[in-house]
Amino acid sequence: MISAAMLSRSASSSLRMAANRATSTIRPTGHHPMRLRSITTRQHPLPTITVHRKIHRKNASAALGTNAIINKRSKSSGAAAASMEFDDDDTTATTTYVSSTDDDLATARTRQEAWMVNLNRGDNEWLTGPRSNEWYTGKSPKDCPGADSHGVLRSLPLPNLSNVTRQAALEYFDNSWTLFEMLFAGLKGEEPFYRPPVHGLRHPQIFYYGHTPCLYINKLRVAGVLEKPVNAYFESIFEVGVDEMLWDDMHKNDMVWPKVSEVYEYRKDVYDTIVDAIKTHPCLDDKGGAEPVTVNQDHPMWALFMGFEHERIHLETSSVLFRETPIELVQTPAHFPTLHPSVYNTTSKATQPVEGEDFPANQMIAVKGNDIKLGKPLDFPSYGWDNEYGERTMNVPDFYASEHMVTNGEFWQFVADGGYRNEKYWCEDGWAWRTHRNLKWPFFWKQVGPAGSHEYGLRTIFEEVPMRWDWPVDVTYYESKAFCKYKSERDGSPTSKPYRLLTEAEHQIIRDPRHSLDAAREDVSADKVMVTAGSEFAYGETAANLNMAYSSSSPVDAFPPSESGHRDTIGNNWEWTEDHFNPLKNFEVHHVYDDFSTPCFDGKHSMIVGGSFMSTGDEASVFARFHFRPHFLQHSGFRLVASEEDAPATQLFPGSFSGQAAARDEAEEVDLSPSSEDNVYESDDLLAMYLGLHFPLSGSKENVNPIMQHEHAPTHGLRFPQRVAELVRKLEPETTNNRALDVGCAVGGSSFELAKSFEHVEAFDFSSNFVEAAKRIQSGEELSFRIPVEGEISEEVSVVNEPGVDSEVMKRVNFFQGDACALSEYANSKEGFGTFDAVMLSNLLCRLPDPMAALNAMPKIVNKGGVVVMVTPFTWLEEFTPKSKWLGGFHDPVSQEPLYSKDNLKQIMESLGFEKIHEEQMPLVIREHQRKYQYILSEATGWRRM
Repeated sequence: MISAAMLSRSASSSLRMAANRATSTIRPTGHHPMRLRSITTRQHPLPTITVHRKIHRKNASAALGTNAIINKRSKSSGAAAASMEFDDDDTTATTTYVSSTDDDLATARTRQEAWMVNLNRGDNEWLTGPRSNEWYTGKSPKDCPGADSHGVLRSLPLPNLSNVTRQAALEYFDNSWTLFEMLFAGLKGEEPFYRPPVHGLRHPQIFYYGHTPCLYINKLRVAGVLEKPVNAYFESIFEVGVDEMLWDDMHKNDMVWPKVSEVYEYRKDVYDTIVDAIKTHPCLDDKGGAEPVTVNQDHPMWALFMGFEHERIHLETSSVLFRETPIELVQTPAHFPTLHPSVYNTTSKATQPVEGEDFPANQMIAVKGNDIKLGKPLDFPSYGWDNEYGERTMNVPDFYASEHMVTNGEFWQFVADGGYRNEKYWCEDGWAWRTHRNLKWPFFWKQVGPAGSHEYGLRTIFEEVPMRWDWPVDVTYYESKAFCKYKSERDGSPTSKPYRLLTEAEHQIIRDPRHSLDAAREDVSADKVMVTAGSEFAYGETAANLNMAYSSSSPVDAFPPSESGHRDTIGNNWEWTEDHFNPLKNFEVHHVYDDFSTPCFDGKHSMIVGGSFMSTGDEASVFARFHFRPHFLQHSGFRLVASEEDAPATQLFPGSFSGQAAARDEAEEVDLSPSSEDNVYESDDLLAMYLGLHFPLSGSKENVNPIMQHEHAPTHGLRFPQRVAELVRKLEPETTNNRALDVGCAVGGSSFELAKSFEHVEAFDFSSNFVEAAKRIQSGEELSFRIPVEGEISEEVSVVNEPGVDSEVMKRVNFFQGDACALSEYANSKEGFGTFDAVMLSNLLCRLPDPMAALNAMPKIVNKGGVVVMVTPFTWLEEFTPKSKWLGGFHDPVSQEPLYSKDNLKQIMESLGFEKIHEEQMPLVIREHQRKYQYILSEATGWRRM
């Protein structure tokens, strides 16, 4: 059982901490951390966030964490103080999270959503406005391979792995790395790094900013290229992304994430690590470029090229998330590819598009069927994902396919005719999704006129532009299918069967034969992305809007048609298909990434084909096979198809997506109004518990023992605060100014014990209740409190000090309300704070939201030869400390070796200039009532500053 002491020995709630503290993390030049202001609880009412959740009472402890165990009594610095109350039906719990904000930072918005805990931590200034070259942890865009003569950066061709040199690998790495960071230069300020997407189905962008470098490290470790992590914490929390299965599951985005500046520093370290591996690892030894090496699936550096292509997937998926971000939170980065020139056509109108004027007619073209062999040869010299390999021959009957993808202009009629209001066009889950999102038109359309006028503009990645009716519409699978049904009803199909979507095999038939699967198997250069950079893709007989030639869609008739007469068979937008994502015959996972595809072979992911304007590398290959859930957007549109025969599609389960009713077994409602409820960690019950812990002689006058007397009673666990202070004295810190610091002093028992050995003691705690009690005892006031005996029965006892603690000793202590994670700030600016010969942190470290913020301050506040004593059971809990901040207590994400806090603490303290001089196990007993106690065994360590 976790003790109330461990829950309470801390500095503040995590919501306050994440909003208000500045840490000593290294930041880019020009980054100015915000000055921290002290906040007194009684002067600043605490706003609350109340969440109503469907949960059974028996699961309350798991849902609420330790707070439930101690009957809602807590004070913490690692998470919002929380309480849980059950309704009469025994299934609905109301969880209240109490937070606080600095007056300078408090706005209506910052009190309303849990993710906002991540804001106002000092990163906003350097993230606002255009990024300087300093933003780039590798090469700047204008100096990066792939930049044109104007400094615009686009994608390089996909590397040929039969002819790899160190230089070529380095250039493609730099191109991938800088393209990704250039995209992220488009986030304005810190908010868009943490704001979850509007649909809640993916992590906020801070995750992806850390995810791509994390995968490089983890996969190169699996492959044996790297021996150790760069940052094991980040490589754990940033390891696994999300392809959310349920369109209304939005319960993942309320954690406290690392600061952008922290991930920036991590990216710098990873960049240097990868560059070093490319330049020096023996498996890429090319004899100075004279003898290029072949990288195949058995080669260790297959994992390196895996990292390149993984990064490019997220380059595109993040660009979609940027496009979904409020426009005021994004900015067009310097050196980013331009929008397609058609966007500057000033004749574009907002409504009532006319076929033949505003968008081209979309004729249905008859296509002769054929047999199509799917699959990428194992010896093809480019990186490929596991699902691309294998084989299948599909017999494709004759069919009709529209000349181009459905345009915004065509789709406008569906919108104007009430297609989003008419359930008959939608499958069951598609209608539930549309209703849940309250969609009335495609997401990237922006209403620019009054309701009912159907006037729209268009959102690109970074801008809102006049509507381009001749660009392909961006929609989900559900919207695509609804339009097919509407179109069939309104205009009729050229066959006896209604309109449907394309299939994977049909897509291969309408592609240009010069860049088909068969052609690429014969000639590597027929896979056009192998030989064509983004700067060249928009030119020539088979030009296309692919490989970042532009940063937006283009008119559907802007590029030449394929031999069959179809346009944009590659590039511009992805096309939804009727196929489930599926494995080919002889499919095998690759051991370095064994769960890339298999979790999505579930009949609930639809394949997309052809690539978009943001597709680069393997995504732009003729062999690419990608997929998404039917409710996702991905610069994706669709083409109308009809046939007399059934669609030659591979479906793992019958019925396509029509039966995918999402599970909605939790209903969540957020109450955003402020509350005047008392702060739970300032309760009288908790104060009494701490007075009993810190002054164990209390009750001696009333003949009330701290522990019921019995054989083998754990009396050795009493006097815990005093024993910690005695250990400080025992370790004999060198005397410089004879001052000590008690961090998280609670009600002062440990501080008074320190004052017996030091001329002055600074002591602070976040709880104003605790600090006030300590000051009252210090003033000589006789303080009494109640000790629980049984049920509602308690005994009132008086506080009794330890022997030797008299008024002269007590007046050496200066108590104040403070914040353990702000020690660096105190060292820099708090009047009279100064430095110390001894610092004590007792049962505090594993309850801080940012332990490193406290540890990093130690060299600033400890005199040379001084001693730090830390006592902690290392009880890490996410409700107090975000997992990214744990010092240990989890497994290495690659080796699965356990990582222990004790080992990491030693490395940290040694790197800060401290030598470990002591270690012991220190017991602690907390009384709940006369027959129930908590027994905790903390590890006490001593450290001398060298």
